[in-house]
Amino acid sequence: MSETSNSPAPLADEHEKQIKEAHEFLHSNGNNVSAIEQKLGEKSRREKALAPPTMVIKRKHKRKDDGPMEIVCEWITEHQTGLSINLLMLLALTHLCFPRARRHTRKFFELSYYNAATGEYCSGWNDAFMVFFCITVITGLRATVMDYVLTPFAKKYGVKTTRDQTRFSEQAWLLVYLSFVWPLGMYIMYSSEYWLNLKELWTDWPNREMASIMKLYTLVQYAFWVQQYLVIHIEARRKDHWQMFTHHVVTTILIFTAYGYHQLKVANLIMCIMDVLDILLAIAKCMKYLNFGIICDYIFGFFMVTWVALRHVAYLMICYSVYADIPHVINYGCYRGRNGAITGPFPPPNNFSYLIDPFRNPEGVVCWNDGIKWGFLSALLFLQGITVMWFAMIVKVAIKVIRGDYADDIRSDDEEDYDEVNDEHILEMIDQLDESEPMFYEEEVGVEAISLKGRTSTAARYRKGAAASGVSLPRDRSDRKELLGRIGCDKPV
Repeated sequence: MSETSNSPAPLADEHEKQIKEAHEFLHSNGNNVSAIEQKLGEKSRREKALAPPTMVIKRKHKRKDDGPMEIVCEWITEHQTGLSINLLMLLALTHLCFPRARRHTRKFFELSYYNAATGEYCSGWNDAFMVFFCITVITGLRATVMDYVLTPFAKKYGVKTTRDQTRFSEQAWLLVYLSFVWPLGMYIMYSSEYWLNLKELWTDWPNREMASIMKLYTLVQYAFWVQQYLVIHIEARRKDHWQMFTHHVVTTILIFTAYGYHQLKVANLIMCIMDVLDILLAIAKCMKYLNFGIICDYIFGFFMVTWVALRHVAYLMICYSVYADIPHVINYGCYRGRNGAITGPFPPPNNFSYLIDPFRNPEGVVCWNDGIKWGFLSALLFLQGITVMWFAMIVKVAIKVIRGDYADDIRSDDEEDYDEVNDEHILEMIDQLDESEPMFYEEEVGVEAISLKGRTSTAARYRKGAAASGVSLPRDRSDRKELLGRIGCDKPV
């Protein structure tokens, strides 16, 4: 199927003039457009040199529709705030209106396993209710703050593209969360006996109770990492998706097992040295998206030094303490009972059920031996391997800075990663180009991106009324990559 359209030379000149306006607009916004300029220049020269040719429209296969899982994830992503509010309101109304249900609903709002004699708390399965409550609150807060505070802030202060506004909001939310949680963790660590003393991490084991502030801190942190595990599956996939996925899985397993095996001291220490680095990285990225390139570079340099000191020196010192200090401090064997009435040590049972007993019974059997020690140490060293890979990525950014570029976020979308340069203005220029009837050259166009003159498109997003060329362009934001590709504005593959 083909259609021939002739256009006079003045219209071709007008077409070139409008393309030049697009160039000037992109330059004024400070975007990297070298590839765009090259493509648009080639297109202009071809349009002026070629005689009136034929546009050949070839049918391509339509893109596959989203599967059920993609539809569910997209729906959850778009309704995070509403889902969270509805769940919390349902829980609150149930607690207020049904007194008989309060013995169950209060588990969501209150810390479980309180010991009135000591004023401290044990651990157990009822803590899962509090974790679910925290996940719901964090999810709702994250979506609300990102949509109604951080994204408008990014738009107001010059973050132009939708992609960068999303990235800024994600990093700014992480900064908001850690600004509350990290000082709390540092307070717990600073006021403890294991401040700057690694051997004290392992004393008084098994201490089956904890202060309320330590229990709340651990459950909130665990809920945050579980929620992060959900986030990477319902939002745009990144190039380091599997590294992040593995990191989150191992992190949540370590917090869960440390909680069950009464090793919250070392969990608190590791989370503190990890969180301070995430704060620095989030600040650097936010500065980058706000176009404070020099400040970003300085923060990034400080972040690199801190990263090496904490994640490759202090962290390995903790791992060495697990290997060297635990055998001398912890008395190996199995124990049973609550604080004040603990019996043991005694040999482990013949089966392996004792390994999960601490998670289901606050006063059940809890054991420590070389096998359990090496299980914890292996997981910690595995996380160290992931951080080494990330550090290699950080070094690449540092090399760019040394060469004169700004520090950039090397993580990006795995798919549809393109420059979204103020799309609304570009779309307006595309409409002008379409209506001016410029000279056309032979070009392949996907059938889903066009409608023929005299026919009505079946897609509701296509605008009515084709231009004299017989081709109209869709306006839906989901087709921007294809739209920008029509004038050569898509990123080169």
